[in-house]
Amino acid sequence: MRIINKTALSRFAIEEKYEAGIELLGSEVKAIRLGHMDITSSYVKIISGQAYLVNGKIFPYKFSRIEGYQEDRTRRLLLHKKELLALKNKLETGKYTLVPLSLYLKHGIFKVEVGLAKGKKDHEKDKDSKRRAIERARSREEKNVF
Repeated sequence: MRIINKTALSRFAIEEKYEAGIELLGSEVKAIRLGHMDITSSYVKIISGQAYLVNGKIFPYKFSRIEGYQEDRTRRLLLHKKELLALKNKLETGKYTLVPLSLYLKHGIFKVEVGLAKGKKDHEKDKDSKRRAIERARSREEKNVF
């Protein structure tokens, strides 16, 4: 089971990828196992030496108590100190942003794949979409030949 941020791949050029753990509540774990999460409009922010997932929406699990539950609360990401320092230094240049790329289950623990990314310009997005269309047409032709 994998939840993918498809808009991040089209809007950003990913330079480095990091794997981080995430702090969750019990009902949130059950909801994510059912695929009830949206990370398309979320981002990662480093505040006082800790990384946080901001705006990641985990919709409530229907069999849990919903009183006082915030689906878009900020959740702490678990990274090594060296990784945090390296990310903080790169973010201070102002050219990069941290974007969650996917959320997946690894050995019973949920992990978030975080990408150090640069924003794409409009002409770069157009070039990528044209390249993908050409590759799609080429693969269709190869299938039809055989």
